[in-house]
Amino acid sequence: MENLETIQSQLSQAFSDAYITLVPNPILGAQSSLLIDPVHAVKIATYLKTTPGLQFDYCSNVTGVDWLAKDITEPIPAGSAPGTAANVKRLHEGYLEAVYHLYSMQLGHGPLVLRLRTKNRTTDTTLPSLTPVWRSAEFQEREIYDLFGISFEGHPDLRRLLMWDEFKDFPMRKDYSEPDDYEWEPTAHGAILTKAQAHQKIPTQTKEVTV
Repeated sequence: MENLETIQSQLSQAFSDAYITLVPNPILGAQSSLLIDPVHAVKIATYLKTTPGLQFDYCSNVTGVDWLAKDITEPIPAGSAPGTAANVKRLHEGYLEAVYHLYSMQLGHGPLVLRLRTKNRTTDTTLPSLTPVWRSAEFQEREIYDLFGISFEGHPDLRRLLMWDEFKDFPMRKDYSEPDDYEWEPTAHGAILTKAQAHQKIPTQTKEVTV
C-alpha cells in the first residue's frame, strides 16, 4: 500500500475542492488517518474502492468517537497590543467522529483509516452513510447511531440496534449519566433495587422487633 501522504496527495488531486487532511497519531505503532469532509465523503469512498492501485473493497470496522469541548491555549496573533497576555484561551467545541478501517482484499493491503467529523455534538450530528459503498458498514453505522447519536444520511435502515426505541440519550457518549429510573427492570434486585427505591421514594422495609 502507498503511504498515507501519497494517498492524501492523490485524493487532493482528484478532489481539489475537498477537505482532506492527515491526522497523525504520535503513539508508537499507532495508525495515522485521513480526515475527509462529509460533503465529498461518498465520492471519495467510491474512488478509494474502485481506483486501480487502491481498491479498498472491504470495510472491516466502523466505530464512533466522542470528543468533548475543551479549552485550548493558543499564542496571541502577531501585532497584538503591547502588554497583552502571551497566550489566549478559547473553547474548542466538541464533535463526534465515525472512523472507518478499510482493506483491499484484491491487493492485500491496508488498513487505511478514514475519519468523518460532525460539526458539533448537539445541533448538527449528521454524516453521510458509507453503507452504499461498503455494505459491511450497515450494522456498524446503526450501532454508532444508537450509542453515539450520529445520524447517517442515506443509510438504508437507520434505526436503533441495541437499545429500545423509547430509550433516551446515547450510552457511549462521555458525558452520559446513568439514569436512576429502573422501572423497566421486571425483577429489580441488589444495586438496581436500591436505585429504583430511591427514585420512586419507596421506603425501605424494616422488620418489627417485639421485646
